[in-house]
Amino acid sequence: MKVYIIGAGPGDPELITLKGARLIETCPIVLYTGSLVPERVIARANREARVLDSAKMTLDEIMDVLKNAHDKGQDVARVHTGDPSIFGSTAEQMRRMDALGIPYEIVPGVSSFTAAAAALKKELTLPEVSQTVIITRAEGRTPMPEKEKLETLARSEATLVFFLSATLLKKVTEELIPFYGEECPAAIVQKASWPEQKIIRGTLSDIAQKAKEEKINATAIVFVGKVLDCEDFADSRLYSPDFSHKYRKRKKNSESSPFAETNGAKE
Repeated sequence: MKVYIIGAGPGDPELITLKGARLIETCPIVLYTGSLVPERVIARANREARVLDSAKMTLDEIMDVLKNAHDKGQDVARVHTGDPSIFGSTAEQMRRMDALGIPYEIVPGVSSFTAAAAALKKELTLPEVSQTVIITRAEGRTPMPEKEKLETLARSEATLVFFLSATLLKKVTEELIPFYGEECPAAIVQKASWPEQKIIRGTLSDIAQKAKEEKINATAIVFVGKVLDCEDFADSRLYSPDFSHKYRKRKKNSESSPFAETNGAKE
């Protein structure tokens, strides 16, 4: 018996791993987060499977399902949205399973923030612009560790990705403007990869108002950073003719970079 904690992806039923889909199809018990995981993903479950929505359950009730399955020797597909490692509320379940001796395995999934970046058609790390992505959330009912306050993170001017922060955008933008500036690009993707996906683009000066006008209040990823509106960035060194690695030696011809001829590099 094993509990499989499965990342179901951001919403599109085709954005689940082959392993995750197979486990949903074969496990006799499927326990899924109904408030976030689309029914199209759970439609893969076997007709004979016991399918349960955990959206209205407490942690104790969820653990009762897992413990009963363990006692009966039944595998469980515990299906979460996105990837279980990011704001997945899975750690407390794993802690209790460890205490009860219930074996489990994590099956990673496509995170909603990567699906949102894909919807924007943006690379979050551009050479010489931003090489760091900070995934965080605004401080609300869940307090932030003191060293992870937004003011501290903003000093890096890295690309920022916010989960669970759509209703706190005014506060977020006010805290970021002193570091990023009012004209820093910002974007919101609501329900990335879902049929009703919505994209809003703006700057720190107007993104909160735009989100309010569009009634964006949940299931949204917020991005802030220069990479969102930047055409003036250096090409990656990976494909440069003077960049050698084990698959490609540096070219010796007139098209080679002058830098390669003067920096003392050798084959």
